[in-house]
Amino acid sequence: MVRIAILGAGFMGGTHGTAYQNISNAEIAAVCDQNETLGRAFAEKYHCRYYSSFHQMLEECQFDVADICLPTFLHEEYVLMGARHRKHIFCEKPVALEVSSLERMMKAVKEAGVLMMVGQVLRFWPEYVNAKEMYEKGSLGELNYVFAARMSEHPAWSQWYRKPQNSGGGLLDLHLHDVDYLCWLLGRVKSVYASGKQNKDGCWNYVSSMLTFESGISASVQGVIEMEKGYPFTMELRLVGSQKTYEYAMKAGHNLEDVASSKRETRIYENGAITTLPVNLRDAYEIELEHFVDCIERRCESGIITVEQVREVLCTMEAIKTSLETGEKAEVDYDRQASV
Repeated sequence: MVRIAILGAGFMGGTHGTAYQNISNAEIAAVCDQNETLGRAFAEKYHCRYYSSFHQMLEECQFDVADICLPTFLHEEYVLMGARHRKHIFCEKPVALEVSSLERMMKAVKEAGVLMMVGQVLRFWPEYVNAKEMYEKGSLGELNYVFAARMSEHPAWSQWYRKPQNSGGGLLDLHLHDVDYLCWLLGRVKSVYASGKQNKDGCWNYVSSMLTFESGISASVQGVIEMEKGYPFTMELRLVGSQKTYEYAMKAGHNLEDVASSKRETRIYENGAITTLPVNLRDAYEIELEHFVDCIERRCESGIITVEQVREVLCTMEAIKTSLETGEKAEVDYDRQASV
């Protein structure tokens, strides 16, 4: 049995808590949150111990994994603390605001001999997994056009989120999802060109990126995290192949908080025929965390997402930010010297 300590009793912490309850070889040992009201309510719901201090939790509680669902700007501090105490790490995305921060985390977990996985969940989302499987089997043929999009109201979780130095804004918290998936699907990105607009707080919350992969394939990616109030959380994927077109669309409730009532549809277009695929309703976060727990039990790295791949994606995000700021195409620098 893998014992989990969840850091952060907010929306994502609760999402993880619910997922772990459905994973037979996982047990929630404790939750840590400075907000005592939130933390104690979480502990009561998930039948675990509550701590207001991670230091105290590390001293008093026996657990295997630190599952970090804290604000982005706190990730490095808590990853390093957990690694020093030989805890395996699961960290929600975006893992860091800068590549150098991630590199320090990578060094710490390597030295501690523990596993670390980052929650870039589209690699476990059934429809996105299905699209990758079809492409790799060759059933779509040669890809002629690739499009992905993500639209959302601005999250109302907390004021911390509105500052780019805290969250990275829509660029890192929203746009990253589709960039990550396309890197998983198509490999490393060679160069990017991005245009967009910052909001009054300096967050790049309106972004359109063109990615050119080392393979020569290009993809268009759009992300907006300040849609009009009431606009449903929307995900789109379109792979136009020489043999088939794969199209997925989802419209959910308020910022993914009402996934159960979302409208999800996958269509395959081929020679004038349209096939609608059945919806897989299994929660992607549960699939993701079940995979991580299995990796912990087998003491092996994930074959789906590694921290090295997460670094490559973050390098791509930094290139997109550079392009947004300069108005010019930017090359992705994977060979930058590590800052540790």
